[in-house]
Amino acid sequence: MGAIFTSPGRTVTAGVVLLIVIVIVVGLLTGQMTKIDHNWATFVMRWLHVLSGVLWIGLLWYLNFVQVPTMPTIQPVESRVAITKYIAPNVLFYFRYAALATVITGLLLAWMQGYIVSALTLQKGVVMIGVGMWMGLIMAFNVWFIIWPNQQKILGLVEATAEQKAAAAKPALYASRFNTMFSIGMLYCMVAQQNAPV
Repeated sequence: MGAIFTSPGRTVTAGVVLLIVIVIVVGLLTGQMTKIDHNWATFVMRWLHVLSGVLWIGLLWYLNFVQVPTMPTIQPVESRVAITKYIAPNVLFYFRYAALATVITGLLLAWMQGYIVSALTLQKGVVMIGVGMWMGLIMAFNVWFIIWPNQQKILGLVEATAEQKAAAAKPALYASRFNTMFSIGMLYCMVAQQNAPV
């Protein structure tokens, strides 16, 4: 058991294996085995979309409610290096790729269900999911083209002068806070659409 829990990758793999076992056992006990068809593929895509979104928004909220507000309070100042050199780059790696995975799986899900164009053009019946999709796209743009380039400067991952690092702080913070604000509405739109006909 220790080998599973000492690695996040092995833990996630064990979670997927456990899920497969549960699906098979429930199918055998109930006589209702999972049928691998378009409905199943759509369900799996939604599941991947939700998993990606949980990671993305979870890290967004961690950054905004834990890491960023805590950094100035860490004393002595030299102790902050552990976060800026090791933790923050890893958080930002998972943060930006979770954003990308969320967008890709969301667009694929909308395409698989046949409403991608009508949602993106905000047509009747899919307006809420369309608004949520646009909010997610804007947020992902912020992650990749505002937050990440500025954080690279702040964290010293790319060469930048002290002035450039200082100038990068405000756009990175504001884009991150904008995404936090948008995440509330985006999540509402996604949940609200579940109650509306597609």
